[in-house]
Amino acid sequence: MRDIGERRRSSRWCRPGRVATVGYAVLLALSVGCSNIMELSYTPERMDPGPAHRKAREVSDRLLKMAGITGEVEEPGMRTTVCDEYGDDLFSVQHPWSVGGLTYGQVDTGMRNLRKALAESGWKVEFQERSSEMQARNEQEHFTVTVSARAAPLGGKAALDFSVYSRCYRAASHSAANEA
Repeated sequence: MRDIGERRRSSRWCRPGRVATVGYAVLLALSVGCSNIMELSYTPERMDPGPAHRKAREVSDRLLKMAGITGEVEEPGMRTTVCDEYGDDLFSVQHPWSVGGLTYGQVDTGMRNLRKALAESGWKVEFQERSSEMQARNEQEHFTVTVSARAAPLGGKAALDFSVYSRCYRAASHSAANEA
């Protein structure tokens, strides 16, 4: 789940190329006006992708320490996504990674450690489905993390999967937002 902040106004029916087939939606769009750009409830911090990637990696490193487990860390790579629904110079960062080669006991310990450490470190745990998944938000650092326990294949090892998401940043230029 990507968290880029609360939206003040939705332009769901007004996006370019979207054909509204419901008459009411067309009438509503005509009566209230359309905007292709939605507004954010915050002022995006000015930062280019390189520093934003480093910031996301620092958050991920702290999360690994909070989990208090040792395993095989796998990182498929940092992702940059243009927040084009808010403006062409805005982007967000996603850092997916996992800790594999774990026993079920290590997975449980990691989730328990994270719940406690996140709460003590200014994160608000917002979603928790049993003990196999949680989502937390840090309003001061403007990051959201989703952590999922991945079951092991028969005879294999389990893992914890992390996805760290930033809010939108404002790049120096549209081309900088598309770099990385």
